[in-house]
Amino acid sequence: MKSIWMLGASALLLAACSGGTEAPTETVEAETPPPVEVEAAAPVSLADIVAGDWRSDAEKARDVWRNPAETLAFFEIEPDDTVVEIWPGGGWYTNVIAPYLATGEGQFIAAVWDVNVFEGDRKARIEQRIADYQAVYEADPDTFGTLAYSAFSAQSGALAEPGTVDAVLTFRNVHNWMGGDYTAKFFTDAYAALKPGGIVGVVEHRLPSSAEQDPRAASGYVHEDFVKALAAAAGLKFVESSEINANPADTADHPFGVWTLPPVSATSDREGNTPEGFDAAAYAAIGESDRMTLKFMKPLETVE
Repeated sequence: MKSIWMLGASALLLAACSGGTEAPTETVEAETPPPVEVEAAAPVSLADIVAGDWRSDAEKARDVWRNPAETLAFFEIEPDDTVVEIWPGGGWYTNVIAPYLATGEGQFIAAVWDVNVFEGDRKARIEQRIADYQAVYEADPDTFGTLAYSAFSAQSGALAEPGTVDAVLTFRNVHNWMGGDYTAKFFTDAYAALKPGGIVGVVEHRLPSSAEQDPRAASGYVHEDFVKALAAAAGLKFVESSEINANPADTADHPFGVWTLPPVSATSDREGNTPEGFDAAAYAAIGESDRMTLKFMKPLETVE
């Protein structure tokens, strides 16, 4: 057995030595390919959203008067903001704001009419309008994101959880609230909803300072100073105004108030009366109303 082991060991030794004269194999490391540079997609701008194909031609035709991209930029709206729009109506501004927020994981909150303040047929009509509005946006979450809802009226509760909102916006609604005597509530509700540093943006038909203000704003026109005073009373700081939506051709003294002008273009009052010599073409030539565009801020340091 010992001799067999020795023979085996000798064979193994010979086998190991037999390859000793061969040149060692050179190991070649594979080169690492350079990283592929992927160009980051450009952020979606407000101008891109305004040009979106989900907006109708009729909506886009009003951009010259309503200037949505410039107005929202003035109000400092960013894609990751939480924004409340008060009384969005048929969704003209919703069709710009909601898609913009959807690009940056922001949140759009529609503060719709408070159905609890209506009764009978009118309540049913308002409920249907809200349902129609919701159906449009629920049908296309890829474009509009997922909307949240609250309500606003003289009796309504909070617009949102206190201190959670980046901006509260209203477009041509102040005169409506003056008729119901709850304009001040809008500013106090907005203040409560905003984060410190949050923005309140107001666009409203502008009454010349030389004209007398109707407390109920029956003409649809409102003094800038009236709006500023109510905002200040609620604790908001006036930041600045813009002439983005100004129209110097609007004298604000029309027979059917602001509704004499486009887009309503009224030609008679509620009783069907039309003044002698009324020239609808002249009012159409003026275009849409002269509008104030005001920006307010909840102070960074607040006393609750």
